[in-house]
Amino acid sequence: MEQATVFSEDPAEMALHWLRQGARRLHLVDLNGAFAGKPKNEAAVKAILKAVASFAEENDVEEIPVQLGGGIRDLDTIERYLDDGLSYIIIGTAAVKNPGFLHDACSAFPGQIIVGLDAKDGKVATDGWSKLSGHEVVDLAQKFEGYGCEAIVYTDIGRDGMMGGVNIEATVRLAQAVTIPIIASGGVHHVGDVEALCRVEDEGIEAVICGRSIYEGTLDLRSGQDRADELTRELEANRLSGSK
Repeated sequence: MEQATVFSEDPAEMALHWLRQGARRLHLVDLNGAFAGKPKNEAAVKAILKAVASFAEENDVEEIPVQLGGGIRDLDTIERYLDDGLSYIIIGTAAVKNPGFLHDACSAFPGQIIVGLDAKDGKVATDGWSKLSGHEVVDLAQKFEGYGCEAIVYTDIGRDGMMGGVNIEATVRLAQAVTIPIIASGGVHHVGDVEALCRVEDEGIEAVICGRSIYEGTLDLRSGQDRADELTRELEANRLSGSK
């Protein structure tokens, strides 16, 4: 927390900035909430959702999914956030410490619960990364898949914010171990990292979260998405033709 960088004092305006750049999905983290164990930025989240809804209406866009994690520990909070307009809720620390809560959430809100697994050296971290558990990432992912979660956001916390490249090996290993989609996070620096993930065929890696790289300009959001689309079409064509 003491090393956090403030890029904007207006989260809603920043969300609009990325939407204007072509963002198709927004990933939000209540960073204070992750440390406090309860929501701390609901007003900012609501402002973002209002801005997203207005943008979608003005541009005749059917839906722009928004997902949120950080400090979510009970079903009432999930219901409130979903009623506000969030598409997905990310449960991280609470999933590890209270698996029964995650199971209940998946049952109560099917298709809208994503598990966030933050890890270092294969071990899952909790409480805003401040505590390292003894749980193996793959073991928990397989367990939570059985609960019915929609996807897993996998973050290598040793790389997140460092822009030193995505941990492809660990991400692929996790994707191979489960059948639900994996959303890669942590370490994205430039378009080459996006390309590397896109080239991993048939491993269930659905998307990559880009944070600091787009804020600092080492990755252009629009060109990154265009390149991902291009590679996806290329891989699909190769798959259909049977070539590599």
